[in-house]
Amino acid sequence: MGLVLFPGDDDVTSPDISWSYTGFNMFREWLAKAEGFTLSEMQGFDGDRPWSGVTTTLAPLLNHPDDDGPDLTPAQCADMLPRLEEIIDERRHDADDPVLERRMDDTRQLVTVMKFCLAKGVSIIFG
Repeated sequence: MGLVLFPGDDDVTSPDISWSYTGFNMFREWLAKAEGFTLSEMQGFDGDRPWSGVTTTLAPLLNHPDDDGPDLTPAQCADMLPRLEEIIDERRHDADDPVLERRMDDTRQLVTVMKFCLAKGVSIIFG
């Protein structure tokens, strides 16, 4: 069993991205590190650090329940997209690392889903 992020457009042919729960956690840990903090130090992830103490446009994704909770709105996607694209560009030169390549692929797929959602004006659903 795993997690799928997909557009709320009721079309099964729309792009999506899926992870195991462990894989999604590793992806979010990697993104948090790119943003300059450790996810496990945050409230909700075994830590005490409040989310209000972190400044990142990726917070709606990073501080989200695994497979429930609110959808990511088109506005949230629009806010997150530039940073996700920057992360891809920043890490491109290190693509020889297979773990990094996996994170980069995940980020690219997530960007594709977000762009699709923006074009359609629909939210991303966690399921």
